[in-house]
Amino acid sequence: MLSKISQHLKAKIQHFPLSDQLIFNHKLIEINKDNFEPIAPLSVNNSQETIAFVDGGQAEILSAGNFCLSFIRIGALVYLDHKLIKDYKHEFFLLTSLKNDFNKLFYESIIFPLAGEKIISEEDLIVSVNEQVLKTGAELGSVSQIANIARRFAELALAAKISADIVVLDGTLEPSYPREEKYLSLLSQNVCALAKSSSLFTASGNSPIVLLNKLSSAHCWSYYLENKNYFVKLHEKAKHIFRFSGNKNFLPDLAKNSTDALFLGYPYGLIAADKSARVSNEEKKSLKMNILLKADNREIVEYLSATNAHDILDNLG
Repeated sequence: MLSKISQHLKAKIQHFPLSDQLIFNHKLIEINKDNFEPIAPLSVNNSQETIAFVDGGQAEILSAGNFCLSFIRIGALVYLDHKLIKDYKHEFFLLTSLKNDFNKLFYESIIFPLAGEKIISEEDLIVSVNEQVLKTGAELGSVSQIANIARRFAELALAAKISADIVVLDGTLEPSYPREEKYLSLLSQNVCALAKSSSLFTASGNSPIVLLNKLSSAHCWSYYLENKNYFVKLHEKAKHIFRFSGNKNFLPDLAKNSTDALFLGYPYGLIAADKSARVSNEEKKSLKMNILLKADNREIVEYLSATNAHDILDNLG
């Protein structure tokens, strides 16, 4: 059976043509081998720029159908010539609940920062349960999805506050959520983004990443799409291609930061930022127990028992 599946997959992959078109922003972009542009190595004169990497992590601490408590951590690391010179951190709890206002259901949230002020607005997190970006199938939007929105807004808000020559976000610079444009508008021209994955495909149904890898040279390169969007290969021996959004003049700095054997061709600063912001399972369990063990929180358990069937089945293994 597995051999038959493999044969079908190979047959499907092998029929893709080398002459193809990219589908980007509802447009067809002809793939041209001459459109590859090499990423030049940094010269001595412009190698002393500070570069900041921003990423976020989150954990769902408590969740029921009508409320969710999440913990969100946003971090940024600033490097100068591969040396960490400064770091930023912003952490907060997010309590999201369902509200009925004149028969209109929506989610509203309260932010509890661990230190300092709130860097995003609670009003921007008021979202209708019918918002398409929250929905899966015919069901109403999940309360848990609001944490994803809050994390994204907080990443953008922190990126706008950082002092560095170049600021790199994990992801893209395109809006996906309601009111995200507000936070994107705060970003200066020194902010760019690098996405590890891409859902784009070609007119024939092929992966543009695989196709461009076949057509390109073995060196570092960028391939222009439109509106400061590119596909990039940041190390000549890298196996991965990423989507880049921003000023292409920043690419030599990213390439210089992408020589670590842990993930060749991917900026080490983003690896470190991800690790710094990540909320571990141990942390999540500790935060959950600290809340549930309080004597006056017993009634919360009744709501949690309505949604923890999956956890019970997982623990049976």
